[in-house]
Amino acid sequence: MSAAVGLSKDDLRAVTAFAAASAETVLGIFEADQPGDPRPREAIGAAWAFARGGERGKALRDTAWAALKAAQAAPSTAAREAARAAMAAAGSAYLHPLAKATQVKHILGAGAHAALAAELVAGESAAGHLERTVRRATPLVVDVLRRYPAAPQGGGRVGELIRALDAGLRARPA
Repeated sequence: MSAAVGLSKDDLRAVTAFAAASAETVLGIFEADQPGDPRPREAIGAAWAFARGGERGKALRDTAWAALKAAQAAPSTAAREAARAAMAAAGSAYLHPLAKATQVKHILGAGAHAALAAELVAGESAAGHLERTVRRATPLVVDVLRRYPAAPQGGGRVGELIRALDAGLRARPA
């Protein structure tokens, strides 16, 4: 059994705000590709609502699943990754207080999917996007991340980007 990680509602709200801000940076990629599909925007909106004091509940989960379905229906890889960033933003509110490396995906998934979407559109490395994401993290987000083991191996390009974000955030001064 995994050890428990101390995690307050304020911690969850900070992580969710970070994830929502990360996903917002590439929402336009999805909307340019699928202008009539509001599902990723709604997922980011639900994430922000929780981050600003709302409750976790069915609506938040439903918007995350809807953003995933939008990702599955999008014709371009960049749009799919932008929608997955929105899904991950809404899902970040469900970070579990278990000391498992896989939980790091709840904290950094939106940023990693957003970086991949940006990389696909720009046709160049996601390094600049990752640097901005690292700068966007508040000290509380970094503190929450450090309560968990380092990001796990695997996961393809998104996994690589999660590990890069993880390393960048953990390297910040305490």
